[in-house]
Amino acid sequence: MFAKPSPEHRFFDTLIGDWSMHHQCNAGGETPASEATGQMSIKSLGGMWAIIECSGASPDGSPWTSQFTLGYDPNDQRYKGTFVGSMMTHLWLYDGERDSAGSRLTLNTTGPRFDGRGMAQYQDIFEIVDVDHWILRSQMQQEDGTWAQFMEGHHYRLS
Repeated sequence: MFAKPSPEHRFFDTLIGDWSMHHQCNAGGETPASEATGQMSIKSLGGMWAIIECSGASPDGSPWTSQFTLGYDPNDQRYKGTFVGSMMTHLWLYDGERDSAGSRLTLNTTGPRFDGRGMAQYQDIFEIVDVDHWILRSQMQQEDGTWAQFMEGHHYRLS
């Protein structure tokens, strides 16, 4: 029952700390592009889970908060996680894997479409640039099977 962190869990070690963030989002269609800035704190839960707490202000100035939980399941040999945010009612469930270089984690999930017409497939991609900078990209699968990126967020270490 008392598991030990594996090498796969160590992917999150580089992310532990406090970060500033700047996200640019373009959902397409009639929705205007937007930007969000804020702070992020990433903590380790026993070396097994990364707990990512975010807060900031939306383009209209209203505050928001969100939380990721991310870890690795050695039984499935897959990365798993969740995401919730104060700006939405959907609980996002993640399943994913790292690339062969080990610096990019792609998490697959299903969530509501921007236009309200049912559900769609999404990916959140964590890319570690270096110990002081990482990028989060979000993309949605289009009806023709291609992926369209709608968000890119840069995170810079504060401590």
